[in-house]
Amino acid sequence: MTVTTFHGACLCGEVQFEYQAPSLWCAHCHCSMCQRAHGAPVVTWVGVAEQRFRLKSDAALRWYHSSADSERGFCDHCGSTLFFRSQRWPGEIHIVRTNIAGEIDVMPSLHVHCESQAPWFSPGDSLPRHRESVD
Repeated sequence: MTVTTFHGACLCGEVQFEYQAPSLWCAHCHCSMCQRAHGAPVVTWVGVAEQRFRLKSDAALRWYHSSADSERGFCDHCGSTLFFRSQRWPGEIHIVRTNIAGEIDVMPSLHVHCESQAPWFSPGDSLPRHRESVD
């Protein structure tokens, strides 16, 4: 049986990671925290089981507690935002899709936190939209 491994890194390459398929899910987040952390109207995340995830190079990885039960991982060298983890989703790490190289095994399936969607941004797809996260 062949195991598919996906690879990724920050902009400068100081933080490198990999994970083994399957990805758990992929979704577009419109929450105000993601918007401010990434400087973008929407961030696409991929959910991965922590036991299938491995940091290959992490000397520049730093974690910021963005709320009482959640934190965001970023490269302190180039500033790339990379990861999200929360007590709300134990056993998962969420990876910014654009930091994963090439194609992966899932496509975005929905939009979450649409109550915070930037009024000047209109996604051009027909994916389901939710006001909050979907558990």
